Amino acid sequence: MDLHLTERIAVVTGASSGIGLAVTKALVDEGARVITGSRSVSVELETLTQGGRVTAHRVDLATPGGPGELIARAEALGGLDILVNNVGAVTPRTDGFLAIDDEAWLQTFTLSFFAALRATRAAIPLMLKRGGGNVVTIGSVNAFLPDPGVVDYSAAKAALWNTSKSLSKEFGPRGIRFNTISPGPVATPLWLGDHGVASTISGAGTGATDDERAAARAAVISRQEAAFSTGRFTEPQEVADLVLLLASDRAGNVTGADYLIDGGLIQTL
Repeated sequence: MDLHLTERIAVVTGASSGIGLAVTKALVDEGARVITGSRSVSVELETLTQGGRVTAHRVDLATPGGPGELIARAEALGGLDILVNNVGAVTPRTDGFLAIDDEAWLQTFTLSFFAALRATRAAIPLMLKRGGGNVVTIGSVNAFLPDPGVVDYSAAKAALWNTSKSLSKEFGPRGIRFNTISPGPVATPLWLGDHGVASTISGAGTGATDDERAAARAAVISRQEAAFSTGRFTEPQEVADLVLLLASDRAGNVTGADYLIDGGLIQTL
């Protein structure tokens, strides 16, 4: 199926690894030109730049001017057709709500909400100049599955979903579509890495050996996999494929929607 993305100009935030890297690869495979924004450029992302269709920009998207600085790179290429808001971070709150101070809440919202808000605000004028565009925002099941272990992250993702829906109503008549994707746990370092979510919530303290920490992490991962109808984590490429569809004119009348991709984790209607 031709998604008609050849020579489209896209910006992807948080593209050095995980979902953002998979989205960047997928867009390139469809013939798009991609500008990525992240604090560092991984070896994998650097390799993609060698093909000439990816420009990797080092930028701190948690700063007030970072997202606008990134979007300006697209303007220099001639405009912007697609924005994929992917950057974000989650910190498991193992000590409970009362241990989360204002600064921690602010840090979460700065990266997981305001970075997308600022990028979107900078992107809309460029899309209007081109007669339309697509904003796809990576949310989370936690937007509607509040979890005390990630209470601040859940709130930030819920705010993103709400904002995307509102913007779809304001700018739909002017040709810009806004959609969100809500992944469950994804097989990325954020969840499965040595310092990822599984390790953090495993309960293995600083006095544990490497083998004990690995065993505790494996037990958490196994319990999580058992919660999926499919018995496995979602792969980053599977999220990327959904991004491609929503960013294409094949989904031309889809806006203000949220798409769940969680292996059957959420069992309610």
